Amino acid sequence: MPDEFDQPTPPPPPPPQQPSSPYTGGYAAPRSAYATGYYPAAYRQAPLRQRSPWFYVAVIGGSFAAICLVMSLVVWFTMRSAAGGNAAGLGLGSQIAVIDIEGVILSPDTVNAQLRKFGDDSSIKAIILHINSPGGGAAASQEIYHEVLRIRKEKHKKIVASVESVGASGAYYIASACDRIYANEASVVGSIGVIMEWMNYGDLLKWAKLKNITITAGELKDAGDPSRDLTPKEQAYFQSLVDNMYGQFVHDVAMGRHTTDEKIKPLATGQVWTGQQSLGLGLIDRVGGFRTALIETARDVGISGEPSIVKPNKNKRGLLTVLTDDGEDLFPNPGQLLNRAPGFYFVWK
Repeated sequence: MPDEFDQPTPPPPPPPQQPSSPYTGGYAAPRSAYATGYYPAAYRQAPLRQRSPWFYVAVIGGSFAAICLVMSLVVWFTMRSAAGGNAAGLGLGSQIAVIDIEGVILSPDTVNAQLRKFGDDSSIKAIILHINSPGGGAAASQEIYHEVLRIRKEKHKKIVASVESVGASGAYYIASACDRIYANEASVVGSIGVIMEWMNYGDLLKWAKLKNITITAGELKDAGDPSRDLTPKEQAYFQSLVDNMYGQFVHDVAMGRHTTDEKIKPLATGQVWTGQQSLGLGLIDRVGGFRTALIETARDVGISGEPSIVKPNKNKRGLLTVLTDDGEDLFPNPGQLLNRAPGFYFVWK
């Protein structure tokens, strides 16, 4: 019996065959073929396609055009901001500036600064004062009046006034310095006159058992003391001041309207007229609203088509500013009511 260890060693089994592939004609390559870089035709990477030179030209040209567009927008916004920030269009060399005069006139600073800015701008061909005001401080109104005259004379700029609802007293004082005055038929115009007023709280002091102590040198130094009544001499003194300012008002309006003091005095009663009445009295030049004033002014200065409008930038107060200031705008100090000095006003009430 043969020993089991004398049996011949059987040969190793053949390697397993890979399944046939339709891409190799029935022959399945061994796995090691992939390691040597052999791939079926369906999995081979397509050769890179060479770009046409025009492709790169288009990319470079498009990038350049985009950069030019961005730069143009930057320049456009910069020029728009420099022109006043509220332009209806650039229209360089053919713009009309519009300055709003609204509410009670207490200071000339803002309006005069805007007048100077537009007066020095060669692209501004005319200025329209868009007025909706009952007037205000006598001196403030007078300063704006003289600044309008100066811009007209020195800068040769056409300045017209367009009265919206109210153009009375100090506001009319300013309008009279313009080349032309427009007003709606139902606008309120006029009120040529002067008023002086202050609050007398003498009875309040007596009720509170308080006394106002004043030491002066000069008989009329404390004239207008709000803690007591006026003396006859003080009454005459203040009346003389009011009369003098009244004469200035009448004279300046007459000069601005190219007429005489004698023709203005009958109209200088402090009363107002409608725009329709004012035209016949010679207080305005045209009946019409802002649009009429704009179009006619544009034609007068040689602007054809739709005129471009420029307005000054407005300082807007944010919520943070309101909350962090002294609060006088929201909650006026009651003590200020007792600290009102006598004031002279070209104002309609």
